[in-house]
Amino acid sequence: MRDQREPSASENYFWPTVWAVGLHVLIFGMLFASFAMTPELPPAKPIVQATLYQLKSKSQATTQTNQKIAGEAKKSAARQTEVEQMEQKKVEQEAVKAAEQKKQEVAEKAAEAKKADEAKKADEAKKADEAKKADEAKKADDAKKADDAKKAADAKKAEEKKLADIAKKKADDEAKKAAEEEAKKQAAEDAKKKAAEDAKKKAAEDAKKKAAADDAKKKAAEDAKKKATAEAAKKKAVEAARKSAEEKKAQALADLLSDTPQRQQALADEQGDEVAGNFDDLIRSRAAEGWARPPSARKNMKVVLQIGMLPDGTVTSVTVAKSSGDGPFDSSAVAAVKNIGRLTEMQSLKPSDFNPYRSFKMTFTPEDLAL
Repeated sequence: MRDQREPSASENYFWPTVWAVGLHVLIFGMLFASFAMTPELPPAKPIVQATLYQLKSKSQATTQTNQKIAGEAKKSAARQTEVEQMEQKKVEQEAVKAAEQKKQEVAEKAAEAKKADEAKKADEAKKADEAKKADEAKKADDAKKADDAKKAADAKKAEEKKLADIAKKKADDEAKKAAEEEAKKQAAEDAKKKAAEDAKKKAAEDAKKKAAADDAKKKAAEDAKKKATAEAAKKKAVEAARKSAEEKKAQALADLLSDTPQRQQALADEQGDEVAGNFDDLIRSRAAEGWARPPSARKNMKVVLQIGMLPDGTVTSVTVAKSSGDGPFDSSAVAAVKNIGRLTEMQSLKPSDFNPYRSFKMTFTPEDLAL
């Protein structure tokens, strides 16, 4: 079905304009015809006709009477003329009214004709639209039929494929079942062999683990014994050092009391240096007791600590004066000296001998702390 062309704006106004012009021409023609066909009225005739005769011998009274009669006749003729004019005017008005009515009727007919034309066009457009819809519906129906046919063919193929797949699956299942039966039989034999091997292997592993546990237990006992021996030796060394210091101090005191003043001074200076060395060893020994060796500690590391102490031997402060370059080792050395807490041996020193220990520096190495 061909698509209808939309009319342009000029085409939309063309026919209404033609109808309007034609309608006006028709109305003017009807008015002209109504005026032309109006019948001519007969001339107005006076109701009273008076003829004046000139009498030679008339009296004055007769003359006045005659004049009066002529005046009345003239007035009557004027009234007659006025009535006739009014009737003429009334006839003309009725003619104009009839023409206007006819004009209105023509306009109504033109409007009805226009309305009928528009209804006709609308009906034609509706029919064309219905025809278009019918054509589209037919095409859609044809497409649906084709689609249904295709779907039916596809469904048939799918059903055939499904049946073929079922048959293939059945054959595969039977083959798989037979293979599974064979595999189960083989698996049972393999499992039996594997169980025997696993039992043998487990027995070997258990024996190996037991031997390893025995070795570990033996090693732990040896390590504990070595540690206990080392601890005992360490304590023995510390006690020996302490005892030796006390003996030397007592000997020095006895020498000072029994010898000359010069000899006493010399022995005191020598004894002071020896006591200082002994107290340095004692501090290192006590620090070693509480030292926890960090993994980063290596030989040849040196850290210088600034230590503060009270006359009763209490350690008041420990700071790093010169780092070894390894933070964990420095921190472990500081913690080891702080753990000493208090050296009661310092209480036996004279104030002059203790003064160097109020604030002093000591160098520690991993070897010093591993006594």
